[in-house]
Amino acid sequence: MSHETSYPIGTKGIKWGDNEKQQWLAAQSKQRDFFSDVLPQIQTLAMGDVFELETYGELNYLQTYPLHALKTKHWQQDKPSVLITGGVHGYETSGVQGALRFARLTAADYQARFNLVIIPCVSPWGYETINRWNPKALDPNRSFFEGSGCEESELLMAYLKQYPDGFWVHFDLHETTDSDSSEFRPALAARDAIEIDHDMTPDGFYTVGDSENPQFDFQKAVIDAVRQVTPITQADEAGEIIGCPITQEGVINYPMTKLSLCGGLTNAQYSTTTEVYPDNPDITADECNRAQVAAVCGGLDYLIRGVTL
Repeated sequence: MSHETSYPIGTKGIKWGDNEKQQWLAAQSKQRDFFSDVLPQIQTLAMGDVFELETYGELNYLQTYPLHALKTKHWQQDKPSVLITGGVHGYETSGVQGALRFARLTAADYQARFNLVIIPCVSPWGYETINRWNPKALDPNRSFFEGSGCEESELLMAYLKQYPDGFWVHFDLHETTDSDSSEFRPALAARDAIEIDHDMTPDGFYTVGDSENPQFDFQKAVIDAVRQVTPITQADEAGEIIGCPITQEGVINYPMTKLSLCGGLTNAQYSTTTEVYPDNPDITADECNRAQVAAVCGGLDYLIRGVTL
């Protein structure tokens, strides 16, 4: 169902131009600090036994944000490679902190089996301003294509080209928050002069697979691991989650590459986009972070058990 939008920027029925985008940018403010919350964790991990630090670019938005990857030190070409991305949408906190928690507490358990690359925070400006978009009012998670103009996405794409053999597995860690309905969907409707459903925030954890490569059993393994930590999203009366039919409990599928989503970036054989719901008052931030870790471990454990490596 579509809803009228009354977003305070722009004129209904007219797409935003540069003036409206500048108004939107002027309304954003720093609410937390990437340089104290996130960067020291990345640097500490790079000084340990598991990871080395690779800097793949920087963003210059009034201040300079370095873009870092954590890569396992003992890289072997005969091992399958795993990519974990967090903070593609910077406001989705457990995507960032969950990736860091996995790197800190659990990655060592898997380094003998897999090469690991972890990008903890794709969008540091979005992290600081608790935002879905970048300063150009572009959504990084709809911008993974050449010429998108979204630096967060383009720099990550350029970095990953150094891995010619690609990635066998990709976990893209996200959240679905109440602010999706209260702020980000209304802003999108205003920016693009469209009408969209603003009331699509499900309670619980779910995953988004690739409709072109759904990997039913892999997704189920992720869900089964996460249900030990936090509740799984149940379908609505129409059998849907966020307007999309479920394929099994807690799982929907999107055409990842067609939509230029991060989850389709690598064309990995096994890929999942996690969605944590952090706004349930009974769910803690720690639980959200642990759910992200459980998702990664559940997927990797499934591959170790059931697939010849």
